[in-house]
Amino acid sequence: MKTIWNRVGKRVGKPGRCLAFTGAVAATALTLLLGSPVRGAVTSDEKAPRRAATVTTSFAPVVKKVAPSVVRVDTSIKPKERELNSGPGSDSPMFRWFFGEEPGQRGPSRRFYTPPQRGVGSGVIVTKDGYILTNNHVVDGADEVKVSLQDGRRVTAKVIGTDPQTDVAVLKIDASDLSYVEMADSDKVEVGDVVLAIGNPYGMGQTVTSGIVSATGRATLGLDYEDFIQTDAAINQGNSGGALVDTEGRLIGINTAIFSPTGGNVGIGFAIPADLTRYVMDSLIKDGRVSRGFIGVGIQNVTPALAKEFKLKEATGALVAEVKPNSPADKAGFRSGDVVMEFNGKPVSDSRQFRLQVAQIKPGKTVSAKILRDGATKTLEVTTKELPSGDRLAKAGNHESKDQGTLNGVTVTDLDARVRRGMEVPANLKGVLVSEVEPDSAAFEAGLRPGDVILEINRQPVKSADEAVRLTEDAKDKTTLLRVWNKGDSRWVLVDESNG
Repeated sequence: MKTIWNRVGKRVGKPGRCLAFTGAVAATALTLLLGSPVRGAVTSDEKAPRRAATVTTSFAPVVKKVAPSVVRVDTSIKPKERELNSGPGSDSPMFRWFFGEEPGQRGPSRRFYTPPQRGVGSGVIVTKDGYILTNNHVVDGADEVKVSLQDGRRVTAKVIGTDPQTDVAVLKIDASDLSYVEMADSDKVEVGDVVLAIGNPYGMGQTVTSGIVSATGRATLGLDYEDFIQTDAAINQGNSGGALVDTEGRLIGINTAIFSPTGGNVGIGFAIPADLTRYVMDSLIKDGRVSRGFIGVGIQNVTPALAKEFKLKEATGALVAEVKPNSPADKAGFRSGDVVMEFNGKPVSDSRQFRLQVAQIKPGKTVSAKILRDGATKTLEVTTKELPSGDRLAKAGNHESKDQGTLNGVTVTDLDARVRRGMEVPANLKGVLVSEVEPDSAAFEAGLRPGDVILEINRQPVKSADEAVRLTEDAKDKTTLLRVWNKGDSRWVLVDESNG
């Protein structure tokens, strides 16, 4: 395929233009904190925290209230038996000589045991009957989980369920007279709120640190569903699964990770919001798994330039790049180019938040979505389905335009049968293949790449390379809006030649 990419056909268009077509295709670490919900009733207090400008001299009353609910979580993985005569390289003469076998001889199979592995983390009791929230990475793969309570009791915990996509796990202990923490509405948390982190750093015992909420809505770990609360309260390894509480002692998050070049605290910690953990916990307890809502759209963030193109007052909302045929969104009337501003009564700030909102709607529930289409507001009613395993169309795209560039330096080719086979382009997809993008072109800067399929130019469908050239000539201004497809996902790319 490399030689094909270098084949450039005849240039088409006015002198000086470079849109052409061919007849052929052309160390800072993010550290997970080792440490690792429900039939039980969670107690919630959804009032916003008091933010009066008063100074407190002690958080001791809050700590006394919450500390008994924060537990130490110890995990162990039993020794595993293995054969020395199995595995990569075991047939090597050097390997066998090292274990005392003469060349050409093969002795009886030898066995050995991998050493036991142990881990330590934190957890938070959130119900009276003993359900505990912690992190998936704390208990992942564990053969045994023990929980140590503040009063000295040590009990065996059952892993009710785990959700790697959010890094949440739910444990259950059978014990009496348990203290449990009340949950807050984490959507009401604001940057600047004072918070306390309680956990078991380095296994040294329960520790309390204080700080503020540094940011909300962070996506940092590469998980499928992220909406982290960032805090500068000191968090270290072993704090995973511990509590992040407000000054009223209500749980606002589960401490999960730190951003650190050394593995120690540098004042950048992340916690999973309480609202998200509550949804996951309820699903795991009631259903044994997390079922997520799905409507069947491909989405991306709205950049300032895209906001102008789609007649938005500000760069907010989730831009629909693709609607899957016969999906709930298709049946509800969603179209490519719609901007989702509100979903299920809650505002949508970006594609990541919209994806979380859709996922937390139970399959089969009908909700409203407020959209902007060509500058006009519409309300659609959509009934969610369960997210299919491995489905990519609900995933928020990372393809963000840099708001500049033109189609100068872009070469496209028709999608004939040979090209479709070589590039694995579906037979029903109409468009033109981008075979070359000059690296110093503004189109390259905007994110257009060889292998992309241009589906629309300035909201007009494209069926041939000739048509693509025609649609870019005599432009009213210096911007060109493209809808492109690549490997099953669609996205919008705005090319702005005004700086060229």
